[in-house]
Amino acid sequence: SVTRIPLSAIDHAATPQPVVGEAVDLGLSVKWASHNVGAASPEQYGEYYAWGETKEKADYSTYTYAHYNSDENSYIHIGDEISGTPYDVARVKWGGAWRMPTVDEMEELFNKCTWEWTTYKGVNGQLVTGPNGNSIFLPAAGFRWGEKLFYAGSIGNYLSGTLYTPGDDNACSISFNSGFKTRNYSARNYGPAIRPVTE
Repeated sequence: SVTRIPLSAIDHAATPQPVVGEAVDLGLSVKWASHNVGAASPEQYGEYYAWGETKEKADYSTYTYAHYNSDENSYIHIGDEISGTPYDVARVKWGGAWRMPTVDEMEELFNKCTWEWTTYKGVNGQLVTGPNGNSIFLPAAGFRWGEKLFYAGSIGNYLSGTLYTPGDDNACSISFNSGFKTRNYSARNYGPAIRPVTE
């Protein structure tokens, strides 16, 4: 007899659905996801996205950036805050109330939690513990620029939904390695990791 596989099973296998993270309550104003967009567990790096883009690509450069006007040699303004908008890859991929963190929510994670460089399941990163004792792990996933992945295993770079002002060139982010963590900003056309939040 012939075993018939339903088309829905084939379609599902061909296009795996995003694995949505668990919402971890750290005792802050929002809950943080247990893993990155594109990952299936906390230690996986996941996928990399330029600010305001919702698809991965082979080349992260100015001229492949969706929100760049090459005729005018300038970035296209898509808002000061894209968290929760159609430009937010966390909202697009995970749905529901998931979204990219705002710079204020990143600031809260930065200031109100303890950060400890550690190795979790063989992966370097920061164990971030909230005021209530719960923790998340942020792997040192590096970032994509051009056609390469830089500093994976040694640097973490996580993007917010907030534009860095003045100017339209950069977005607010957090960066860390084994010895420091810093509030930072990233060129909008770079490809950092994304760790979503939810209410």
